Amino acid sequence: MEDRPIGVFDSGFGGLTVARAVIDLLPYENLVYIGDTGRYPYGPRPLDEVRGFAQQIAAKLVQEHGVKMVVVACNTAAAAGLDRLRQAVDVPVMSVIEPGLRAALRATDNGRVGVIGTVGTIRSGAYQRSVKELAGESRVELTCAACPGFVEFVERGETDSDQVYVLAERLLAPVREAKVDTLLLGCTHYPFLARTISDVVGRDVVLVSSADETAFELRSTLAGTDLRRSGDAPGTHTWISSGDTDTFRRLGRRLLGPEIDRVEAWDPGA
Repeated sequence: MEDRPIGVFDSGFGGLTVARAVIDLLPYENLVYIGDTGRYPYGPRPLDEVRGFAQQIAAKLVQEHGVKMVVVACNTAAAAGLDRLRQAVDVPVMSVIEPGLRAALRATDNGRVGVIGTVGTIRSGAYQRSVKELAGESRVELTCAACPGFVEFVERGETDSDQVYVLAERLLAPVREAKVDTLLLGCTHYPFLARTISDVVGRDVVLVSSADETAFELRSTLAGTDLRRSGDAPGTHTWISSGDTDTFRRLGRRLLGPEIDRVEAWDPGA
């Protein structure tokens, strides 16, 4: 059981922020990553359609790769219906929503927290619902803003262009006006834009990456169980894309690192 890999999936390259954090924090774990680049972006799609994609990918990870756990490294997919996904597979399922939000609530001093995400994630109300459960008696003012276009810039590898800065100034206006002191990057693509986002909202605003927090929570979940891989042999990494594999390898190596050496092709319609 312990040698079975951890499965991670996202609509494209954003989940590589989670994969990078998992590799760094749990270097002995085997990992299988699926980037559904052939069908990205998920954000503008109907949530029912995204839910179907998520269930298809999770089933592939469990049935074909024998993963011991599924990490939904896509906020839109998690927001579309995490409970149904957990019912559909017989292994633990973890998302990026709760770990990131918990970290943002710990970080805030003035109780004003911002969350930015895709249109689908923000429209789903997932963060608005979760904050009521996680904040408890604490008084928290949550400001959510959708950022259409951010994912597309990352997927093209344009993370520091003048165009993305102009777009960020417009889309991040609501969180600036709300005077938040903490901003949760509610999409795993957004850490690649962290410098631009920080420049726009102000360097005094704490940026919280749900990717890092998810990796920390994953380590805590595995600790002390028979799921954690022991030994000192480095883990293996398998990379799968539903889009162009050469593009995934080239841009993926730039975003994550040299661990992406070979990319397998997957046709979700086959």
